[in-house]
Amino acid sequence: MIYLFVRQVGLYVLQLVVEYQNKLHGTTNTALGELKTWDGEWFLGIAAGGYNDVPGRLTDAAGRRSAETPLAFFPGYPALVRWVDSLPGVTVEGAAFAVSLISGLFCAYGLFVLGRAVRGGSVPSGLILVTLFAASPMAVVLSMTYSEATFCAFAVWALVGVVKKRWILAGVSCAAAGLVRPTAGALIAAVVLAAVVAVIADKRDWRAWVGALAAPLGLLGYLAWVAIRTRDLAGWFGVQQRGWGSKFDGGSATWKFALEHLGNPRSELETGTVWLLVLAIVLVFYAFQRRLEWPLIVYAIGVIVMDIGSNGLMNSKARLLLPAFTLLVPLALVLARRRLSTVLTVLGLAVLFSAWFGAYSLAVWQYAI
Repeated sequence: MIYLFVRQVGLYVLQLVVEYQNKLHGTTNTALGELKTWDGEWFLGIAAGGYNDVPGRLTDAAGRRSAETPLAFFPGYPALVRWVDSLPGVTVEGAAFAVSLISGLFCAYGLFVLGRAVRGGSVPSGLILVTLFAASPMAVVLSMTYSEATFCAFAVWALVGVVKKRWILAGVSCAAAGLVRPTAGALIAAVVLAAVVAVIADKRDWRAWVGALAAPLGLLGYLAWVAIRTRDLAGWFGVQQRGWGSKFDGGSATWKFALEHLGNPRSELETGTVWLLVLAIVLVFYAFQRRLEWPLIVYAIGVIVMDIGSNGLMNSKARLLLPAFTLLVPLALVLARRRLSTVLTVLGLAVLFSAWFGAYSLAVWQYAI
């Protein structure tokens, strides 16, 4: 209920902002339409027709389109959408929103379990963690036809498996996440390292062996399939670089972007993105200070490194931080020990900021997120 309430606040604010923008500019946009834009159109196209029959109007960042362009998008989320779409009376758009909603609920419950399972965790910290995640700055994508909600659902259950040493759950969930987003690379690192440590401690722990071996199968399987289809060992990475100019440059492009927009701010979203990246780095150090379980920190660092280290679309970097939800765990643990009035004030402000930031990103910002 907490997750649904927070997300509903965000959608209500989005509706208000869309209506205001329509009056201001004489447009006829709808909140529903905004929730299907950008990458959402690609996922809907793949879900409806597969990789070979995506609408021709969809192009890469340079306005080009080839047979390999759709391969940039992982198959897990559109596959689930297509499965739901096969049910009687369900449209592909309705199926996509349903998958995002159900994924969000599974993720929320996983976060609640994680918030109780970590060192010093409790029921209140679990509930607060759910609220903080649902009120993340770019949590609006959890309500879109995007793959973030589905990835985060698999990721959190993989990490629950790690914390509770349920290695089969960790490995299978991680493998599934690998079919949804490339961010699974960070998750694989956390799960495999934790499983290896468990094996070193007890070589008879066959479940840890299975978890470690299963974890990378989804990601490696899709990358191998794209490599075969493109006849290029670096197939998926080549598609990303040619279509979206995205490659790992160690953070050089992000550093230039940060200096430029802190020195000469041009928009709320770009400036906000820089500060969110800074906040994420600060939260990593805070997680160390609060002695958060090391696999959760490894995962968060992996997400941040993949985000900051890429020279892809800078406007997407705030969204790409969303899976680093483990950085919210120490905040939840601290808030759980505070007075109820303090907790409600902090969470209320977070919900309102998230609602505004998400609405601005979709209804006001004119470029991709």
